[in-house]
Amino acid sequence: MTSNPLLTPSALPYELPDFREIRLEHAVAAIDTALEEQRAEIAAIATNGDAPTWENTVEALETSGATLDRVTSWLFNLQGTDSTEEMDAAISRIVPQLSAHSDAIYQNEALYQRLLDVPVPDDAESARLHDLLVRRFTRRGADLDAAGKQRLAEINQRLSTLSESFGRQLLADTRDLAVLFDDPAHLAGLSQARIDAARAAAEAAGQEGWLIPIELPTVQSDQLILEHPAARARLYEASQRRGVDSNRDNLLEQVRLRAERARLLGFDTHADYVIAEETAGTADAARQLLFDLAPAAAANADAERKLAGELADTELSAADWPYWQSQVRERDYSLDEEELSRYFPLRQVLVDGVFHAAHLLYGITVEAREDLHGYSAGVDVWEVRDADGTGLGLLLTDYRARPSKRGGAWMSSFVGQSGLQQRRPVVVNVMSITHPVDGSEPLLTIDQVTTLFHEFGHALHGLLSDVRYPTLAGTNVPRDWVEFPSQINENWAFDPDIARHYARHVDTGEVIPQELLDAVIDARQFGQGFATSEYLAAAIIDLAWHSLTPEQAAAVTSISEFEQAALEEAGLVVDELAPRYRSTYFNHIFGGGYSAGYYSYLWAEALDADGFDWFRQAGDLRDAGEKFREHILSRGASLDYTDAFRRLRGRDKDVTPLLRRRGLAGVDLG
Repeated sequence: MTSNPLLTPSALPYELPDFREIRLEHAVAAIDTALEEQRAEIAAIATNGDAPTWENTVEALETSGATLDRVTSWLFNLQGTDSTEEMDAAISRIVPQLSAHSDAIYQNEALYQRLLDVPVPDDAESARLHDLLVRRFTRRGADLDAAGKQRLAEINQRLSTLSESFGRQLLADTRDLAVLFDDPAHLAGLSQARIDAARAAAEAAGQEGWLIPIELPTVQSDQLILEHPAARARLYEASQRRGVDSNRDNLLEQVRLRAERARLLGFDTHADYVIAEETAGTADAARQLLFDLAPAAAANADAERKLAGELADTELSAADWPYWQSQVRERDYSLDEEELSRYFPLRQVLVDGVFHAAHLLYGITVEAREDLHGYSAGVDVWEVRDADGTGLGLLLTDYRARPSKRGGAWMSSFVGQSGLQQRRPVVVNVMSITHPVDGSEPLLTIDQVTTLFHEFGHALHGLLSDVRYPTLAGTNVPRDWVEFPSQINENWAFDPDIARHYARHVDTGEVIPQELLDAVIDARQFGQGFATSEYLAAAIIDLAWHSLTPEQAAAVTSISEFEQAALEEAGLVVDELAPRYRSTYFNHIFGGGYSAGYYSYLWAEALDADGFDWFRQAGDLRDAGEKFREHILSRGASLDYTDAFRRLRGRDKDVTPLLRRRGLAGVDLG
């Protein structure tokens, strides 16, 4: 290699990585150089003979590691979206290096002392940054003695390895457990395009028949439409086998190490350690919300199961419940989800729905940049501009399902916003949508439409960030706050004015009839018992794992028994209903960054439900959008979150809209 494109900033607009030039060997070769470069930068700050100033200490720390950020953002983004065995092997070697490097920074006594001694400028953002950095150093062991620091570094390195391995093994299991059908009769209910895609997937895997991949949650979307009970059962059973053998020991070790680390740092449990930095404030507050809602959600789910069972004229199994619930929805709301999807071609929803809503609310425009290239076939690049034409950043959209992509949907960044560095963001939205083999646009389900809006809400949080310091930018906020902008953006998906703008029949161009749109809106209320219960079950299990002391964690041997006990304690036991994620494939908490934080979706939904009521009450949506951008989207972590919501709403949050939305209006939250 004569040159390495990762060792210098990209010359492309907004420093978009030059994906056509970058190869895995570039990242592998660059990592040691990038680490050494930041070590030198940190040493220069820590050993500076001049008295600490804001510029030579804090701002120098904020701008350090630019090359490392460039290398790791390329590497980890592509591992999630387009991984290979070679990339996985390289990352498994690199992850412990990165963990050790991070610990060395946060345990640098001279650097920590300069941070404590530095005069803080008299502005709110600087004060906020300084407070956050000091807390981060203490939470990463800066106040520990030498033995404590050594043990903490050992734990962190091991956890980083385990987390990376969990996600990698889950992807492998998910790929291997894809269900092969040899009888076309078992595919009844699927569209011809979906059947053709399954045939193509089987051929690509070198097999005869029809291959249906496994999605990240427990319940598979095809369970709602497959007419053959055995087909539904095979998908459901395959889903729950993920990680049972491969990830058991991994997750138990993670739980034990997290509990040990929490105690080392002065916290009772990992949940206490994590949630101290979230807007919930305490693990007890998060637990109380979940436990208060669980019994009522369970009762609603039981009632829904009985209703679906009456239509099926039998006791429903877990595999069959989603199908018969969809049949009740079709009967009661005249909602044929397969036919409904013909109003939702992907690009039409994206451009005329997601982007259109953002234009109405925030004045921004999103334009295709066909001269710029993504990292894989089907990845599009868009430029986002403000109302005055100013460029705000780039958005990459990657919606095509492929075996090399981990399941789920997410937003991430290749470049973060920073006023200090005069840098605008480059963000990516990722989903896994099966595309028809004939090249036509995929037709989306209601859930996929909602997810498209959700992930773009995260993208807006990154793209509209307007702060000085990268640590405070965009989505670098607590998990129970980061979901607020994304979840509030979901509400626009089926807002009548927005929906009529994008929901046009793929064959006729007919705008979705009002009665059908009304049915969609009404039907979304149906099934809230099931949806709330499966979510709460996962959140309760997450919090239970991370509320263990080291001694308690060491005593757990049976994962299934632990999960069951946690649900029983919360009053959430529903026959034939599994958690949205079981522990062995709960990537959010064992392979991602949401340990002790899965509750955050519900916490943020309380903000979102109340916040959307505010939007509906606003006389001028464009003016309301500007206020939301000013107080929420642009501010990142530069404002106290309670204050930010109060500035927007004029008061603290009210949970009543959440309870109403979830069909739990009679629940007393104390």
